[in-house]
Amino acid sequence: MTWTTDSTSLYQRRVIDTELDALLPHLPAISLEGPKGVGKTATATERGGSVRHLDNPAEVEVIKAQPSRLTNGPSPIVIDEWQRYPASWDLVRRAVDADSSPGRFLLTGSATPSERPTHSGAGRIVPLRMRPLTLFERGISETSVSLSELMRGTQPALIGTTEATLETYTNEIVIGGFPGMRFSSPRAQRAALDGYIDRIVDTDLPELGIQVRNPATMRRWFRAFAAATATNTSFDKIRNAATSGEEEKPAKTTTAVYREALERLRILDDVPAWTPSNNHLQRLVAAPKHHLVDPALAVRLLGLDAGALLDGTGPKVIPRDGTFLGSLFESLAAQSLRVFAQAGEANVTHLRTMGGIHEIDFVIVRGDGKVVAIEVKLSTTVTQHDVRHLLWLKQQLGGELLDAVVLTTGSEAYRRADGIGVIPLAVLGP
Repeated sequence: MTWTTDSTSLYQRRVIDTELDALLPHLPAISLEGPKGVGKTATATERGGSVRHLDNPAEVEVIKAQPSRLTNGPSPIVIDEWQRYPASWDLVRRAVDADSSPGRFLLTGSATPSERPTHSGAGRIVPLRMRPLTLFERGISETSVSLSELMRGTQPALIGTTEATLETYTNEIVIGGFPGMRFSSPRAQRAALDGYIDRIVDTDLPELGIQVRNPATMRRWFRAFAAATATNTSFDKIRNAATSGEEEKPAKTTTAVYREALERLRILDDVPAWTPSNNHLQRLVAAPKHHLVDPALAVRLLGLDAGALLDGTGPKVIPRDGTFLGSLFESLAAQSLRVFAQAGEANVTHLRTMGGIHEIDFVIVRGDGKVVAIEVKLSTTVTQHDVRHLLWLKQQLGGELLDAVVLTTGSEAYRRADGIGVIPLAVLGP
């Protein structure tokens, strides 16, 4: 069943719940980190205990008067939106120093505060990133392929079918993965996402101490990052897109605040370049690939809808190979892959050689450095041309390449004669 806010239902488990099940019985404090609206509070409070709502000024005033109220109570103590009262971080750290019993604290935070804690919390408070709903969590199809199994290197047989079509994926891109903003009414959906973007510019940034003198300028930068989705476009080109028509371009030092602001709110979610520890590969590009935390934000920032995307409409200010819908489909895949990889203690990167001779959308890196290579194609079929970079990497890495697959909009999972897997994105799970 698709996860929407139009139906009343009890809490639905997320992939991150499995991580919490494994970690909370052993760690004294965990900090769930992610943008507003991804469900951090619901996930944290589902685990019972007691809750401190630090976005409630009255509750903060009481804690300021009697700090011990923050850290005393049934465990786990959920400290919601801790960045609203940055001193809470150090209070938790000191409480852990005094009593390191497992499962004591769950903090949630949607931004990095300008007033940073006096101590990083390293060794006491373990961060855990939370992102919007994956396709698996949205329940649009039965999953039959596990990323964790691909990471074992056994190259399992791939089976499973889905009825998800290009239109299905496009609708999921437009709707997005914020649990509280999934409406069956397109108008309500647009209003919810527009309101989310307005809040970022008008409220969240000032609350972080970032004064945006001209909100329209901030929105232009936001749109420029959206237009750069799934590209490794340089900062200069993003700056040109954001300041189109202006004769004098602002200096990088002037505009760096816009990028920093979106990073602190965890809205930008770039995929870093892969830097292998061996010397098999030379002349790799170090630039990250740009992604927003949810491709639905990019769609709304650019004023598009499902019909426009299916017609091939997209921004022209940032050059790219293929359609903008293809880039958004890659961003949708990134959203799920990062959640699944984190659950499997792996990292998501990308590969591009100098000049773009070889490029692979995602390289999932296991703790021992071995990798799963993944290409993303907005297509129901996979040709020899589509797998050429994967076959090249297989030749370069040998046994260090655990598996190589292509994620598609097709209907059936299978493995090609050359060993490359073909997997509809909808059937991929953790």
